[in-house]
Amino acid sequence: MTVVEPVRCSRIMNTNVPGIFFQLLAALLVNIIAITDGITLGWTAPLIPYFISEESHIKMTIHEAEMMESWLLYGAITGLPVTMFLVDRIGRKKSVLVSCCVLSICWILVAVATTVHIIYGARFVMGIGLNMAYVAMPMYVGEIAHKNIRGLLSSFTFIFMLLGVLIIYCVGTYTPYYVPPTISVALLVIQFVGFIFMPESAYYLLSKGKEEEARASLIKFRNGIGVEDEFKEMKEAYENSKTEKGRIQDIFLVRSYRKAILTMIFLNLAQLLSSYEIFLMNLHIILEEAGSTYISPGIVGIVFSAVTLTAAAAAATVVDKFGRKILMIISSFLTAICLLCIAIYFHLKVLEYDLTVVNWLPTVAVMAYALSFKFGLGIVPIVLTSEIFAPKMKAIGMTLADGMYVVSSIGALQLYFFLRDTYGMHVPFYLFALFTFFAGPYVWLFVPETKGKTLDEIQDILKEKRIFMIKNTPKNTQT
Repeated sequence: MTVVEPVRCSRIMNTNVPGIFFQLLAALLVNIIAITDGITLGWTAPLIPYFISEESHIKMTIHEAEMMESWLLYGAITGLPVTMFLVDRIGRKKSVLVSCCVLSICWILVAVATTVHIIYGARFVMGIGLNMAYVAMPMYVGEIAHKNIRGLLSSFTFIFMLLGVLIIYCVGTYTPYYVPPTISVALLVIQFVGFIFMPESAYYLLSKGKEEEARASLIKFRNGIGVEDEFKEMKEAYENSKTEKGRIQDIFLVRSYRKAILTMIFLNLAQLLSSYEIFLMNLHIILEEAGSTYISPGIVGIVFSAVTLTAAAAAATVVDKFGRKILMIISSFLTAICLLCIAIYFHLKVLEYDLTVVNWLPTVAVMAYALSFKFGLGIVPIVLTSEIFAPKMKAIGMTLADGMYVVSSIGALQLYFFLRDTYGMHVPFYLFALFTFFAGPYVWLFVPETKGKTLDEIQDILKEKRIFMIKNTPKNTQT
């Protein structure tokens, strides 16, 4: 069947993507929880100065305030076994809904907290809920999305997370303490009410032997167009995967699984050791340390989050056109340059050079960093997470990758604090710049290009020996 694309029709309206509006709606609804994740991650940046001030209703030392960041990550690592069990046992959709309920309760506890220990406990449980959501969301989107827009829809998670960061940077400094928790609970209620009516993914239903429900789900997500051919391919892929045992040890013993998990571990490390979460949680403190007098750290934080959101949205529109690898390679080199500029500035400051003339540099470098990081390294890994694991290994692989992300988050955060306090602010940024620079060659050599490929074709690529020699020539399949 020949499909004629309308003249001047945007990519988002591509008529080769049946059921696009229902897929968009489902992707938008499932990712609302990512907005609250952005609020959760960015919450400490504007709130730490408040908590250590005289006006705080909960008195904290700087160490107690910074520990709020770590408790979120401790919860995330603790929740790994729960996540691995639930996303396959109750499904992707129900896992997201459970996360909504858990996070709502936690934000209510934060709103009414009278001691730092209540906040620690709430953020610990938040980590468990967010861990589950960040495994279930990309699984759901990756399984419902048409291959031509899978990159775009998978990008929504990071875009929505950045929207959450922008919200907390805007309201965290300038509104009463209870406002961010109220916004978060309201968003979670909206998601629960809207998403509960969305169907479960056809892949998951098929894996549970619910063939008719799986077909009905696919009919909804494809608007009834080309369903039988795609469902037949899906069934064949699932039947082939049934010979795979899906054991935890197989993730390291089977070549394609091992490549997938190593790819995600490295990309997660690249994200974290390029210092994004450090900026996210400590931006106001870093800029105060830099001593910029041109603009207040609070305003810089708002602009920073707006720039990252814009860059991520731009990347989402081209990730299915130019591919995943080229965006990450360019991003890694530009991000490394920005980090190097920040490191050099702090180094010269330690050496007591007069930097009055260039004290605008940290602010400009941070903005350039936000743009370059989010255009590639900041958004592509979440896209690959939804694509790269075989059906039998999705729950195990994505949970382990998420676990390594959390462990790396804790490690990167503690490494930053140690190097900053022991040697000065410049040392961690030199290290982060070096690691980020070498991420580019690694991506070129070892990360597969998944643009325009079905999930089954991606597994075929991972079984090859030389990733960087494989051309991006997907099968010309009509779906």
